[in-house]
Amino acid sequence: MRGGMGNMQGMMKQMQKMQKQMMADQEALNQSEFSATSASDMVTVTFTGDKKLKDIQIKPEAIDPDDPDMLQDLIIEAVNSAMADIDKETQSKMGKYSRGLGM
Repeated sequence: MRGGMGNMQGMMKQMQKMQKQMMADQEALNQSEFSATSASDMVTVTFTGDKKLKDIQIKPEAIDPDDPDMLQDLIIEAVNSAMADIDKETQSKMGKYSRGLGM
């Protein structure tokens, strides 16, 4: 019975350590920047790992008063590309924790 108690404490320590590491990794991910560019480099967006838009650059030639849809499409393309990169990186960095916790 006694051995069971120590084992439980060890498991709790392990969990706390994992939780600390998980929070540190999440923080590092949130601080990371992800940039993505639309076709022909007309629009470039930069997001943080927690999906906040930090910067957007639009080349003057992308701004065509006769074709506002083109600019919208370029922005959507760049944003979606950045989001996909963030999701992929989040999965590769944080996925091990959900597997470790049996989620």
